[in-house]
Amino acid sequence: MPLLNLVVVLVIVGVGLYLINNYIPMAGSIKNILNIVVVIAVCVWLLQVTGLWTNVRSYRIGG
Repeated sequence: MPLLNLVVVLVIVGVGLYLINNYIPMAGSIKNILNIVVVIAVCVWLLQVTGLWTNVRSYRIGG
């Protein structure tokens, strides 16, 4: 995926999240949960697009 497409998607997600946070009335805790879910989803998507997700999945914690 070209870098320009990544930037466009990130800008669209950011503007969408900004509009939701400012213009849709919600409780503060729900907004925080929404922000965290969107940020995690975007991070996972970026890792998948760049091909780094397989490296992350191969890490083992503990035993």
